[in-house]
Amino acid sequence: MIETGLKDKVVIVTGAAAGIGRATARRFAEEGCRVASWDVKEAEPEPGGICLKVDVSNAASVDAAVAETVARFGSVHVLVNNAGILRDGQLVKFKDGALAGIMTDEQFDAVIDVNLRGVFVCARAVVPHMIQAGGGVILNASSVVGLYGNFGQTNYVATKSGVIGMTRVWARELGKFKIRVNAVAPGFIATGMIRSIPEKILQGMVAHTPLGRMGQPEDIANAYLWLASDAASFVSGAVISVDGGVVTGT
Repeated sequence: MIETGLKDKVVIVTGAAAGIGRATARRFAEEGCRVASWDVKEAEPEPGGICLKVDVSNAASVDAAVAETVARFGSVHVLVNNAGILRDGQLVKFKDGALAGIMTDEQFDAVIDVNLRGVFVCARAVVPHMIQAGGGVILNASSVVGLYGNFGQTNYVATKSGVIGMTRVWARELGKFKIRVNAVAPGFIATGMIRSIPEKILQGMVAHTPLGRMGQPEDIANAYLWLASDAASFVSGAVISVDGGVVTGT
């Protein structure tokens, strides 16, 4: 059995009300961590943990939540930047020779605010506490589409590519403080976000996945747990694809 070294560690999971975030909060709690579950929606607290209503795109909201988490638990050892949204649309859409639609400023800005700015704001607020604690781990949610692009997702792909860039910068900047920074790039995961996609498209996703199935939220939660653990103590600046082989299958 691998010793994770995570018992009693303080873990913040953003977007923890459902899907990958909920599974991640639960998995860390099972390991004996004290979990602060953050979300704009109501979330269920894990045993020994707390739930806070937090808008990750708002610096004041994040700063207040970090202060409350530290006041309750004394520090922060792991930050899982999982919160994310979709606002899909083509850059421009033509039909019958005429402009039929565009990706609006509102669609673009909303996704940038949560998926990219939110990662930045949360890391900026948490890092000083990690430095004071003698180290820590930051885990950022990217996506396989951040590696190879995807139709109709200019905004989402921009954020997930940007997250990879920030991960690598922070791994360089924060390593001297014993803070490891990594990203996880999920493939097609069976969450509420994915289930809203038409069945025909879902079948196409599975067909392009060499393992022949969609992933489960627990698959990503387990990757986060490993990256946060002592077993990954020399892993930093990495982007781990958890996608059933879909990148190699594209």
